[in-house]
Amino acid sequence: MALLEIDKIHVFYDNIAALKGVSIDVEEKHIVALVGGNGAGKTTTLRAVSGLLHPRSGQVRLDGQNLGGVAPHEIAAMGLRHVPEGRRIFARLTIEENLAMGAFTRQDSRAVAEDKERMLSLFPRLRERLKQVAGTLSGGEQQMVATARALMGRPRVLLMDEPSMGLSPTLVEQVFETIKAINRQGVTILLVEQNALMALDIADTAYVMESGRIVLHGSGKDLRDDEKVQRAYLG
Repeated sequence: MALLEIDKIHVFYDNIAALKGVSIDVEEKHIVALVGGNGAGKTTTLRAVSGLLHPRSGQVRLDGQNLGGVAPHEIAAMGLRHVPEGRRIFARLTIEENLAMGAFTRQDSRAVAEDKERMLSLFPRLRERLKQVAGTLSGGEQQMVATARALMGRPRVLLMDEPSMGLSPTLVEQVFETIKAINRQGVTILLVEQNALMALDIADTAYVMESGRIVLHGSGKDLRDDEKVQRAYLG
């Protein structure tokens, strides 16, 4: 049984079908990439998993537990955290306050302090700016804050939506190195990413989505080398 199971979910916006029977298995400690064109349904999938949208049918299960009807903050407390598209940090709070918000479900203050130190080691640039208001940071720094905030909850599963969007090529490289480092620490990752080549390079498993449906899946390497995928998404 996969740690995260997305089982034939259908999601609608009013009467328009956004997801049409999407099924994805995310094995524990794996990186799973979800790639596809704009409007394919990738962000909708992540929002359905984290409880921000409710499937009309089908199930999302975390470690065998059905997440249907569970509130987003309760899903977060169960060990599933979402780094949304566009970062969505608390722009008027400091970096330090953003990290504290990521640990809102936890009571173990000593372990929280240890995790904060771990985040500042993972993202050294944040240590230098800990008291800085997060909204004044660069795009790359805001992505670091969003990721560190999610990791402060000690998630078992991390959903990442377009973490490299709008970043320079150098920062994109850093983002992907960070994703690999987070995964090496035992965190399972479901990654939606516009940079399909880099996503497939680091993914254990990958899924290709078109018009609300999964149309291909396999290992990251196999999909990276697939001619149809290359023509459609890798240029």
